[in-house]
Amino acid sequence: MAEAGDAKKRTQPTGRLTVDLSGQVALVTGASQGLGRAIAEALGRCGATVALVARSADKLADVAAGITAAGGKAEAFPCDVMSAPAIQQTVDAVVEKLGRLDILVNNAGVTRDTLLPRMSDEEWDTVLATNLRGPFLFMRAASRPMMQQRYGRIVNVASVSGLIGNPGQSNYSASKAGLVGLTKTVAKELAGRKITVNAVAPGFIASDMTATLGDVLLDEVKKRVPAKRLGEATEIADAVLFLAAPSSGYITAQTLVVDGGLIG
Repeated sequence: MAEAGDAKKRTQPTGRLTVDLSGQVALVTGASQGLGRAIAEALGRCGATVALVARSADKLADVAAGITAAGGKAEAFPCDVMSAPAIQQTVDAVVEKLGRLDILVNNAGVTRDTLLPRMSDEEWDTVLATNLRGPFLFMRAASRPMMQQRYGRIVNVASVSGLIGNPGQSNYSASKAGLVGLTKTVAKELAGRKITVNAVAPGFIASDMTATLGDVLLDEVKKRVPAKRLGEATEIADAVLFLAAPSSGYITAQTLVVDGGLIG
């Protein structure tokens, strides 16, 4: 007979998705921490050479060292993800140094939460520039080498906030809703070149950010989630792996919601 402790353990994620990405090059934005780091580590674990992109060179070096120590391959490419010239130069550098570009994961994002009457122009512009303009620029730059090789996987990290809205996040919700629309459109433009474009929309995920909410608020959050827990960064990484795999070639223009049933 299974003990109560066994049942409790089964409510937590078990195992890790494995796909064969040997010989492929993956670029991950926002790879220095959180979801981006988990995604980069998963891609590296599955055999891809990972181009790590974020502003902090020191943090990227730490992630690269971890992937290398685990037997993978990774290179750091510090980049301002709001600068069009820097983004184009970074994608060009990745292709020149690593030989190709097969997978793009647009994960970099920021929040500047406040209610609409208090939101400044800067708070709106910064979130839209990072969360929506940045992915557009990376997709535009990455689409060229992908079209030339007639293969590619693009995965954009959206949010359930972009699907249902969230009070105090008009800028963030708008940016993620726009990212979903951008995903669908670019998917239709690139499908003929065997390039898929999809999005993953996380719900409440355990992170340094959610930890600042405090135990009381986190308990309320968990009550709202049918799965009765927060998601793990590794579960988002596995969703990205699924969409980035060669076997997902007939899935495009889709948004995969990973939220424990929150929005149904």
